Amino acid sequence: MVPMELSKIIITETSDHQIIVLKEKDGPRTFPIVIGLHEAWAIDRAVKGITTPRPLTHDLIGNIIEGLNTEIVKIEINDLRNNTFYAKIILQRNGSLVEIDSRPSDAIALAMQKNAPIFVARNILEEVCKQGDSL
Repeated sequence: MVPMELSKIIITETSDHQIIVLKEKDGPRTFPIVIGLHEAWAIDRAVKGITTPRPLTHDLIGNIIEGLNTEIVKIEINDLRNNTFYAKIILQRNGSLVEIDSRPSDAIALAMQKNAPIFVARNILEEVCKQGDSL
């Protein structure tokens, strides 16, 4: 797994498709992931530290995780099939790890809220950068 960081959020309110760009922490490689508008807003709010009067969906999920005395250890983008990325949220509770299947956008939104690290499988990073998707 390669440590990554959120590099850019590109929000276009007139489109259903938004883009986030992940960058290799200790290297030059980057790649985009197309996400939905609500997820882009959730990531943007988390990055900017903007709170809402009542919890929105990603806030609720983060509150549930915290309320169950569980923490997000990391998120992993672990698969790419038919141009669709797949991710897992890795939780820890009472010393045990639990993997939760997730869309990358939801996992990244939670990672941004809880300051959890983001990782991408090495083979996926090499594949998307080889395909010329690197920005």
